[in-house]
Amino acid sequence: MKIAAAALAGLMLTTAAHAQDLPDLAGKEIVIVTENAYPPLQFLDGAGAAIGWEYDAMAEIAKRLNVVVKYENISWDAMIPAVSEGQFDMGMTGITIRDDRKEQVDFSDSYMTSEMVMMVRGDETRFTDKASFSANAELLMAAQPGTTPFYVGVYEVLDGDEANPRIKLFETFGATVEALKSGDVDLVLTDGTAGAGYVEASAGALKIIGEKLGTEDFGFIFPKGSDLVAPMNAAIAALKADGTIDALNKKWFLDYKMGQ
Repeated sequence: MKIAAAALAGLMLTTAAHAQDLPDLAGKEIVIVTENAYPPLQFLDGAGAAIGWEYDAMAEIAKRLNVVVKYENISWDAMIPAVSEGQFDMGMTGITIRDDRKEQVDFSDSYMTSEMVMMVRGDETRFTDKASFSANAELLMAAQPGTTPFYVGVYEVLDGDEANPRIKLFETFGATVEALKSGDVDLVLTDGTAGAGYVEASAGALKIIGEKLGTEDFGFIFPKGSDLVAPMNAAIAALKADGTIDALNKKWFLDYKMGQ
């Protein structure tokens, strides 16, 4: 991993400089659930350590709000229901802020905006965009049920039928990528953030094609009515204002090399 000195400098901000502007949660323990399958936001490195943009952001937020963070792991399809039921204090895994999800959980303010892209195998030549993919009935798409890529695939790429047999469902995002690599499916829709991470790590086995398929805002999720939302929003605003988020973006999207 290569991290520029400037990026590190941006991250080495003292808690004291910001404490007066943020609430002090007095060492409160919060349990955060994640999937660890969405590089570079959160994933496992070669040694099995959980790392990524969101982990760095939360480490900084924890210092500024004076909280102790404990992490748990869960599959994507179980995450929103589990947080909604109060099993965890918070969830993070590049979760798109959507009105239908707001019926189950509360969202923080957006900490990142990304664009949906089409990820395919590096040697793919049968289609070059969503129109040519849709026109070939033999081509298959992988998705996780209930995710933004699933709905974009159904309604923007295919015919609007959520039971379309051309969509193969998988429990984790990592499994969709493995299915793509092995040839079991031909397309994975993902936000540009995760797509760039997987393409970088693939040594030419994967690539991005076609036009962008819209933008999405990411937020952390909480049980409805959680008193953590306001402090988290204040901390996110502070990280944006003082350049910490810019430094994290540089570290994880420009300087970090998967596999190093």
